[in-house]
Parts: sequence; C-alpha cells; structure tokens
Amino acid sequence: MPVSRHTGQIPESTWTLTFREMTEPWKGAVGCLGVAVFFAMTIGIISWQAVEQPPEEWVLRGRDAGMLWERGRGALLLRALPAGRPVLAIAVGSVPATEPPPPRDRCWHDGRQFCYSWEEDAELRLALEPPAAPGTECYSVRWTPLRPDVTLKDCFSMANVSWYGGPSIRAQRWPLNGAESPAQPLVSGDLSANPDGFGPLLERFFLGSTGVTVTVAPDVSLLLSLESHQQFCLETPAGRAESLHYQLCVSTDVAAARRHTASAPARTLPDTALLGSPIWRYHGPEGSAAKIKRGLRSLDLVPSGHRKRQAPVLVEPLELSITLSPYAGIASPLFQRSLHGGEAAGYWLSRQPRPGASSIPLLTTWKGQLCARLNVTSEAALGWYLARARDLRQALGATYVAFEGVEGNSFLEQDVPAPAELEGDGYTEALAAALATLGNGTIVSAGSRSSHLPLFVQMRPLRSDWSHAGLKGLIPSVLHYSLLGYNFFIPDAVGGSEAGATPGDPELFVRWLQIVTFLPVMAFGTPPWLCCDTWVLNLTRQCIQRHRDFVVPLLLKYSEEWQSLGYPIFRPAWWLSPTDPAAFTIEDEFLIGDEVLVAPITEKGQTWRDIYLPGEGHLWLDTNTARVFDGGTTLRNYSASLAEVPVFVKTS
Repeated sequence: MPVSRHTGQIPESTWTLTFREMTEPWKGAVGCLGVAVFFAMTIGIISWQAVEQPPEEWVLRGRDAGMLWERGRGALLLRALPAGRPVLAIAVGSVPATEPPPPRDRCWHDGRQFCYSWEEDAELRLALEPPAAPGTECYSVRWTPLRPDVTLKDCFSMANVSWYGGPSIRAQRWPLNGAESPAQPLVSGDLSANPDGFGPLLERFFLGSTGVTVTVAPDVSLLLSLESHQQFCLETPAGRAESLHYQLCVSTDVAAARRHTASAPARTLPDTALLGSPIWRYHGPEGSAAKIKRGLRSLDLVPSGHRKRQAPVLVEPLELSITLSPYAGIASPLFQRSLHGGEAAGYWLSRQPRPGASSIPLLTTWKGQLCARLNVTSEAALGWYLARARDLRQALGATYVAFEGVEGNSFLEQDVPAPAELEGDGYTEALAAALATLGNGTIVSAGSRSSHLPLFVQMRPLRSDWSHAGLKGLIPSVLHYSLLGYNFFIPDAVGGSEAGATPGDPELFVRWLQIVTFLPVMAFGTPPWLCCDTWVLNLTRQCIQRHRDFVVPLLLKYSEEWQSLGYPIFRPAWWLSPTDPAAFTIEDEFLIGDEVLVAPITEKGQTWRDIYLPGEGHLWLDTNTARVFDGGTTLRNYSASLAEVPVFVKTS
C-alpha cells in the first residue's frame, strides 16, 4: 500500500528552533556548504556562457555569402552559402581580438549593414552592395580610426588560398604567395632604382583562388606588405588618421570572379601592325631612321664563315621607334629657361608654395641625374610636351614613340605632400591618358588604371639568367599583366637586358626565344647571329615566321573578346580548371585564349617536364607529335628537346 506523506510546509518555528540548537561545528559546515553552492553556481554560469557562445558568430548575411566574426583571433571570415564554404579569413590587426562585436550592432535597423565601434580605437562598417554581375555578391568594408594614432591594418590569409594581382615585383611569382615584401606604399615604381620596391605595373585588385576579389579604392592611402605563404596586409599610413576602405566580392570560382570584374571603360586596341614585327634594339649614335638603318647594315653582325646576307633578312623592313621621358635635367637649356618665369615656369611639378610665395620645382633623381618632372596637372604643360613629341617623331620619321619614366610618385619619393589628383598613382594614370592622344603607336613604361587605353606597355627589364628575376619570372609576368587587363605588352629582349649570372648563354637564348614566340611582340637586344651558332639563327627565323602565321591571328581573334568582355588573352591553367587546386600554382604554362596551351622549359639543362592539361572533358593535340591527350590530367616527364617547345591545341 502506498506510504502516506506529510504534504504541509515545515513550521518556521521548528526550523528556527532546530538551527538554534545546532552546535558550532554544524553551523560552520552549513556555511561552507553555502559558499560551495555559490561557487558551483558561478562556475556553472561561466561554463554555460562558454558553451552557449560559439567561437564564430554571423554579423552580416547575404543571399550567396556571409561574414562572421571569429572571437579567438579577432578575424572576419567570409563564407559562401548555403554550404558555408570558407572563402577568406581577414585578421584584424588594430582592435582588441577578444572583444566580440555582437550584440551592439549600431545598424540593427538596416539588414544590409553591420556597424560596430571599439570605443577607443576604430569603427567597423560592413555593407552589402548591389551585385556587380549575376552570380556574385559584394561587401563594402570600411574602418574609421577614432584616434589620430590608430593605424588600421587588415591581413588576408594565404592558407588554402592562392592570390593573384596587385603590384609587379622584381622576382615575379604566380601566385604571389611566394613573394616577400615589407610594408611600403602601394604605388608603382622603378625597379632599377629600387629593386625591393613595387614595379611599374600595379592595380589595387587582388584575386583569390576561392573565388574572392579584394579591390581598394584609388583614393585610399595605403601600404602593402607580403609575407611569404602566410598573408598579405593592407595598412593605412601611421599618424594620418585615414580610413581603410575596400570591397570584397564572392563568386562561384576563381575564373568566374575574374570574369565578373571585367567591367571597364570602352577598350581600344593599340596599333596591331606592331604585333607581326620583331623589335631590334639599337644602342648606337642617335639620328634619323635612314641613318640608323645605315648604321645597322654597316655593323659586322655575322661572324666570319656565315653568310652576311642572312642578317638583313631578319631586320627588314625597319621602322623607327624613339624613346622620350617626362624628365628634364636641371642643367638642360629647357629647364634653365623655365627658371626665368613666364608660362614655362608651370611646366614642372612643384612643391606647394606658402601663401604669397612662388612655387619651387620638385627635384628628383632619375637615371643618376637631378631632374624636374613634367607637370601633368597643367593643360599648358601637357599641350607643350605633346606638341614637341609630335614634332620630333615627324622630324625623325619615327613610327612609334616610347615613353619611359611614366611610373612612380615624385612627391612620395621626396616625402612631400602631393596634390589630391596626384595621390597614389595619379601621375601615372594622368600621363598615360595624355600620351594616348598621340595615337595607337605609343608605348609606355607603366600602367595603373589605364588598361583600356590604346597603348603598348613595355615590360620591366629582366636579368640574363634562369632565376625568377630572369627567365623564370617571364611567364608569371605575362599572366600578371594579362590578368590586370594589359594584354598588349612588349616583353624584355630575348635573353634578358640586365646583366645576369649567365650572359651570352645559347641555351638561355633559345628557351627565352621559345616563350617570346607566343607573346604579342618579339624583341631582340643581342642579335642571334652574334651570340649563337647557325642553327639558332635558323631557329630564330622559324620562330619569327611562326609568330606571324600562327600567334598573331590568335591574338587578333582574342583581342575582340578582350574588347567586348574584358577577358585576358593570356590565361592561367585555372581558367579552364577553376576548381582544381593543382591548377592554382602552375607558373610555367599559359593559355592563349581557350584553345592553345604553351608549356616551355624554364630550367637550365632540362629536356623534359611535367605538363598540366586543363579542362576536364577536353582533348589536347600536341602540335609536335600529333598525339592527343585528355584534359584535366598531368603528363609526367614529357619530352622537350632544346629545339622544340611543347604546344597543345584544344580539339574539343
């Protein structure tokens, strides 16, 4: 039978009496028990908070992607939806890592924004932006310092992400994960003057293999550092209290991400007649085109025992190109006259004068001489300079005009405040736009936000050796230029124009020649009849013919696609295999459009190599052997003798 229970409350008097009758030891035990219960409850609450609060928390979600805050290291994470595929991790370097943004979202009323303020450091604002193209989603990231001494710095992880784009460097890498550079202004520069700086081609655009792009606004003052195989960082200059602002966009894969960023002003082709004509660089006395032709013919170009009639065959017909710069030496009569006032006084960049004072020319060193530089913000100065260039071209009978010294920021070099329009690469952009008015036979030494103009861009000089500063850096440079929209470039002379470890190496000359054959223009410094045997001279003739008959028609075909869609003409292997990690790090192959794969030798003494054939489901025909292979595969130890370069044509 059930046991009866007393269901009434314990009388208060009974409890009180019983407690009073306890001995002192019992009272102490009860007190200790209470303290223990209190600590147990406190620990339980802390444990509950640790369990309940996840290490990552969503702060902004779109339709195709979203951003999270990772508490442990203070990082923003970008993930693709709906599966949550990791796209990007951004380590935040200027705010407390342990302080989580939620729940103090100051933009809680707007589902397309997230705002948070670290009261003593910086404010973060994330915002969804209108889609740039179908299948892509973009976010604006803006950091604002709350104190003058706050330096803003975001670092983009290289873990499981290969990165492309940004600046050219001396020893070019593809991807740029293997590059190393201390924090320095993200501005184009002259690598011959500063080998550790950034090169003459630069865009504020970075592309990740996960399908993400990072684009920095041109008006943001910025430092960039590259930490090999770890991260690259964007940082504001110290002590200037400037905002850090950039855009993130997410696409399904790396090729789609590049296609979605192809919007630009109307693109215009340069003079495509230059594509079929090799360039022979002559370093003799100056003079007219006819005089230079006579000088070339008078040279003893062919060693005894060779037929001297062979040499002129390669250099006919000749068209002259002259090289100018926007600099004037301070000892030149032109600059001296400008010191006496008048309109010419405004032709040169100047320091900002104090109120009531006259302007002082900003002097800089170029090619070892103290010089003044053309003032591209003055319409009068530009008009005067362009008129002189036209007159000189006509007087010498030149077909093409090349301009060197276009890169760099003279104000930054002198640590002098620059006018707003010349911040960053404003000088390079303004001068390139002005030089484009000379016609489509113009060649410039640098590029920044000017890929749409009808200009050829002269690639930086390379060392005459097998390193990444020499031959091994040529294909990474080709891919870098083309990715950023500069498809009509002139590579350095075959064999390299800077003294290297192996000058006059016939093998280096041949391997270099085999790559340049498939580029827009073939340029020569040392003629083959001076450096090499007869068979190299014959090979050079064959390569020039192959370039004219096979490569130039391909370039013209895909230049139409570049004009209409903005796609690069020279493409990496991942263009056809955008989800295959094996394709992300291939730096010694390139595609011309979607149909030709070039896989040269870039290692000294090698006559074989591994070749990755992109595009699963496609077939590739070896033009040397007529053998057919499946795409999406790697050919191991594929033969490539010194006299041949592996070239494959996609047949399906």
